[in-house]
Amino acid sequence: MKLYHFPLSGHAHRARLFLSLINAKVDVIDLDLGAGEHKLPEYLELNRFGQVPVLVDGDTVIADSNAILVYAAKKYGRTDWLPETPAEAAAVQRWLSVAAGQVAFGPAAARLITVFGAAFDSDEVIGRAHTVLSVIDAELDGRYWIAGGQKPSVADVALYSYIARAPEGNVDLSGYPEVNIWLARIEALPGFVPFQPTPVGLAAAA
Repeated sequence: MKLYHFPLSGHAHRARLFLSLINAKVDVIDLDLGAGEHKLPEYLELNRFGQVPVLVDGDTVIADSNAILVYAAKKYGRTDWLPETPAEAAAVQRWLSVAAGQVAFGPAAARLITVFGAAFDSDEVIGRAHTVLSVIDAELDGRYWIAGGQKPSVADVALYSYIARAPEGNVDLSGYPEVNIWLARIEALPGFVPFQPTPVGLAAAA
């Protein structure tokens, strides 16, 4: 398998992180987004949106980070990470949707301003970040993992990267004790690989 990746992309990191956590054998290919490698015709054949990550497994091409999590869990039969009972599967899907929605438009968008110069309203996206972090902190109260199971799931992986690097987007995590404990739990998992830090935002002074 090949994973097309960009070190500063949280979407790419979540795919790489999960593949490492399940000890999947994969060649990681870093793209130079600054040089436009993600817009070359051969890459657009893999993902018409020109985004990272993309997973290539023989003749199968999976674009979209959450889709890669699902594909890898299914391919390797990892029902510990992606449960199959209706209630458990629905609980995981709920948080995959949050990762693609509120997290993408909150902490991820705030980080896009400081790391890539995105033209978002910083007050607006930082406010969104605190709204979703407040919900996640409350959900984690009394549980180890976000979907409520006894073990981590792909939902935890999907949420991790942009929340862990939220301070780079000037989103202060100090008021979310349960979130910080949960981040540490993920970072203690065998096979964990860190998301490359960037010294911007609140992280600039860390």
